[in-house]
Amino acid sequence: MAPGSDLGIVKQRLADAQSITVLTGAGISADSGVPTFRGTDGLWKNFRAEDLATPEAFGRDPRLVWEWYNWRRELIATKQPNEAHKTIVALERRSQDFWLITQNVDGLHREAGSAKLSEIHGNIWKVRCTGCGVVEDNRDVPIAALPSCRQCGSLLRPHIVWFGESLFFEDLDHCSRALSHCDTLLIIGTSGLVYPAAGFASIAKEAGAFVAEINLDPTPQSLLVDISLHGRAKDIVPLLIEAV
Repeated sequence: MAPGSDLGIVKQRLADAQSITVLTGAGISADSGVPTFRGTDGLWKNFRAEDLATPEAFGRDPRLVWEWYNWRRELIATKQPNEAHKTIVALERRSQDFWLITQNVDGLHREAGSAKLSEIHGNIWKVRCTGCGVVEDNRDVPIAALPSCRQCGSLLRPHIVWFGESLFFEDLDHCSRALSHCDTLLIIGTSGLVYPAAGFASIAKEAGAFVAEINLDPTPQSLLVDISLHGRAKDIVPLLIEAV
């Protein structure tokens, strides 16, 4: 593709960038075969994801919610990071100032090797105690329907930000700093519909950053960003750090 093309421009911007922030959504994991768990993909035993991923649902029937999360774990455990995940790791390793923000809870970025990241919606492979609040890694598949804390014996919950809950302050603070001082923001595989992530492009643009998105289809952010590249993340992202 010619250097003056949109792809060439994004490649050059990344090559010249002093500070890079990357935002990813479900589209990057879809290329690894991870379902979205929302809409038709989210239907499980006649329950919608939006009805189960809430504090109220967990309060009413924690066993049901844990059975659903165990089903999700079993599906995700069979998936592997794809070339887009791996390329982001390579971008992190060659960049002096880099931060990854992901809306995904599947843990594939960490599995690929990403270290500088905020998992703003949590991680399905972590559990949090409803009593003492301790957060721990847990890779059990299957996981007990009602797992308990090793320290205090209280019920554990998935370390996930559910519908109706606020994002963790530490993550929001780190994201704010990364977005407000980066000179390049790369948005990959996110619809731009779920807040606060839907507002991240605006924050970066207001701070003067170059913003590019990669998505299968146009999004609500497409008119705001500098360049939109349409296609699968696993196909386009690896092209962005080839020799310019």
